[in-house]
Amino acid sequence: MTTALLQTTYFGPVQWYQKLQSSSLCMIEQYDTYQKQTYRNRCVIATANGLQALTVPVEHSDDRTLVKDLRISDHNQWRRIHWNALQSAYSESPFFEYYQDDIRPFFEKRYDYLIDFNEAIRQKVCELIDIQPRVEYTKEYKAPPALPSSCMDFRDVIHAKHPKEDPAFEPRPYWQVFRQRHGFLPNLSILDLLFCMGPESVFYITF
Repeated sequence: MTTALLQTTYFGPVQWYQKLQSSSLCMIEQYDTYQKQTYRNRCVIATANGLQALTVPVEHSDDRTLVKDLRISDHNQWRRIHWNALQSAYSESPFFEYYQDDIRPFFEKRYDYLIDFNEAIRQKVCELIDIQPRVEYTKEYKAPPALPSSCMDFRDVIHAKHPKEDPAFEPRPYWQVFRQRHGFLPNLSILDLLFCMGPESVFYITF
């Protein structure tokens, strides 16, 4: 039995969902401390101008704020900005129209806590991709030396700015809206895969 230890993510990258699919159990960390520029509150999409990061603003008192306690900020109309960016980037993709009614509500409903928001997203995306991972949340923080040998720690491996080597994940090209302009852009938000590949997304993350 393999257990994957993961950060919570906001429309996480393809690699994150591959771990959900390939692991017997996924533990999502909620007792780590907040760090900037991670997938906890950021996703990366492909646009006509290249990569674009969409970041959910959060309220935190200091660097010791636990992820489970992070509140979402309502500043800067970020929900409208994010949805407009997705429409602009993926309106010409094969499956945007098919899935937009499932995704749009996340930019209309207000959530207090980031971890609740991310979990609602995870459940919906898993439903759309048609995977049924076993997911639990940590009850305390454990540093790598304290983890059992059967646990694969991906908390710092799947990272927006400083990813580490993951031999189990090898991005395979698929059709993308702006591929002719930018070439294939690997490991983007799961939304990129979903809007571009639709029901075939499950076959892409199953390897």
